[in-house]
Amino acid sequence: MYERSVVAVLRTRMKEPLGLMQVLVGPRQTGKSTALKQASTGLDIPLHSVSADFADADWLRVEWQQARNIVAAQGEAILIVDEVQKIEGWSNVVKELWDEDRRNDVNLKVFLSGSSSLLLSKGLDEALTGRFEMLYCLQWRYAECRDAFGYTLDEFVFFGGYPRAASFAKDEDRWRRFMKESIIEPTISQDVLALAPIKKPALMRALFALGVQYSAQELSYTKMLGQLQDAGNTVTIAEYLNLLSLAGMLSGLQKFDERKASSRKSSPRLMAHDSSLQSAMLDLPKKFVEMDRSRWGHLVETAVGAYLINRGKEEGFEVFWWREGSDEVDFVLRKGEQLTAIEVKSGAIRSLKGMEKFLLLYPRAHRIVVGSPETMLGDFLAGEVELFLL
Repeated sequence: MYERSVVAVLRTRMKEPLGLMQVLVGPRQTGKSTALKQASTGLDIPLHSVSADFADADWLRVEWQQARNIVAAQGEAILIVDEVQKIEGWSNVVKELWDEDRRNDVNLKVFLSGSSSLLLSKGLDEALTGRFEMLYCLQWRYAECRDAFGYTLDEFVFFGGYPRAASFAKDEDRWRRFMKESIIEPTISQDVLALAPIKKPALMRALFALGVQYSAQELSYTKMLGQLQDAGNTVTIAEYLNLLSLAGMLSGLQKFDERKASSRKSSPRLMAHDSSLQSAMLDLPKKFVEMDRSRWGHLVETAVGAYLINRGKEEGFEVFWWREGSDEVDFVLRKGEQLTAIEVKSGAIRSLKGMEKFLLLYPRAHRIVVGSPETMLGDFLAGEVELFLL
């Protein structure tokens, strides 16, 4: 079975001396449980692995004690708790048990995972500061899908990076149903609506549908209000878009501006976190989308944008877009004082006037033109292109 790079990282940390808790986060259906199982298979360390479906705080205490019993008998153990965010008040219970183990020198390594970044982040920030390290298991990249499923580049752009969906790629109707019924709707209904105070669930679903339709395009909050029924105000739209971003579904990239406050007030450039979220909602066969240069161009830009958003989470850089007048750059990356400007060419001849203007304003910025002879789309999405000079 194919192993992602995160499996090797998990395996290494399982073998290390006891340190901090390890927390594996990512959207649903990206392979978190599989990665933990692969990493723990074949280790000489005793393992207690459980899933928190329909569990409560008392259940967590019982399972934690079972792992402690293994430590008492064998000297060490690994405890894996999958979907820990489903337990009400989980972070306070974990803090209590973890701190007890530190006081009593219990050699128990703890690995937590969950598909709701929203609730996980809230619990980690509120109770577990300084006690954990975060690892990400996000949508699969092109090189992973190519090596694991035999995807061509065009197949990856259309079918995206959800591993279980790959088995349906030869039957587009089944694939589309799986995407909608097993990924999109459960993420919205279980990971967003059930875990945050959403007053207008229909609006959340409508915002997602609108957002992926306009993925890789600028859409002002005012225009969103005009296309959504019972939308309330722009503050509500911005809040709901932020929740969709935390769930690994859809983000609104802000315009790059060194004045950060000004950047936050700009119209966002909508970006699905995986190109399949856009193509699944199009309800069009792949061959038709490929023939429509405009649709295919937006899908390619979404694939690039999703790749950058996910790498930014893992590597700690920010992703923006830029425009001044009629001059535009598709993506601007910022990591500390380093800037990279990225333009995506998806077949149509496009002017690089915006890139030239940006580089005149920010001469130290690194330039990447994806789809050019120097930077082929496949090489870029496969992770073979350095994003920063240093």
